[in-house]
Amino acid sequence: MSQVELLFLGTGTSAGVPMIGCYCEVCTSADPRDRRMRPSVVISYNGVRVLVDTTPELRLQCVAHHVDMVDAVVFTHAHADHIMGLDDVRRFNALRKGPLDVWADAETHKTVQGSFSYAFREPTPEQKVFRPHLQAKRIEGPFDIAGMTWRPVPLFHGRMPVLGFRVGNLAYCTDVSEIPEESYAMLEGLDVLVLDALQYKRHTTHFSVEEAIEAAGRIKARTTLFTHIAHALGHERTNAQLPPTMQLAFDGQRVMAGGT
Repeated sequence: MSQVELLFLGTGTSAGVPMIGCYCEVCTSADPRDRRMRPSVVISYNGVRVLVDTTPELRLQCVAHHVDMVDAVVFTHAHADHIMGLDDVRRFNALRKGPLDVWADAETHKTVQGSFSYAFREPTPEQKVFRPHLQAKRIEGPFDIAGMTWRPVPLFHGRMPVLGFRVGNLAYCTDVSEIPEESYAMLEGLDVLVLDALQYKRHTTHFSVEEAIEAAGRIKARTTLFTHIAHALGHERTNAQLPPTMQLAFDGQRVMAGGT
């Protein structure tokens, strides 16, 4: 059974932490775990590295965490904090001397290709190092990347349908305010669950900490790590109040789960 590794490139909300113009306790914290870039991860197995979402800080995230190559890109949805760093993947095209597959559902592809249409056209030889070279792959059900099955998990982000993903015994479910009943069955038997937990106060498009704990308690993964974290949650203080199998994630954290 192949091991699956998840590296957190960013664990923050769409505004990031620290936020512009905010001098609260968390935004001015000296704890590096309280510095949160926008939410993205790299999922790796058998020497393959898959980037999930391309945040506005993508270049900085990759340099900081020594992500020197990715082999594919997968999108959860098309909000700006999840797609606007896509141009930075051109460096991976240059290093691999070839295109990258980009996996997304139809609505996400519509937005991404509308914003980055130049990246999905075959480049001329002189363009290849100056812009991304991407190949659109449609998510319409489970799909394969380098011998591993990726299972899309339908979720809701407010009223917007978005996708989480299960890879082996790991699931990544960011930007979620509701898990449909049929999706709970797709999240059984997990080693690691990554789940949205924005803040203590309830929100229309994200789980609060209370709601995330409730959902995680139902899923019963061995370990649950919360992401998409706002500046209301200090890392050390919040973790001290969470159940033993649940913790806030932090940028640069690596976790392992079983594969299939």
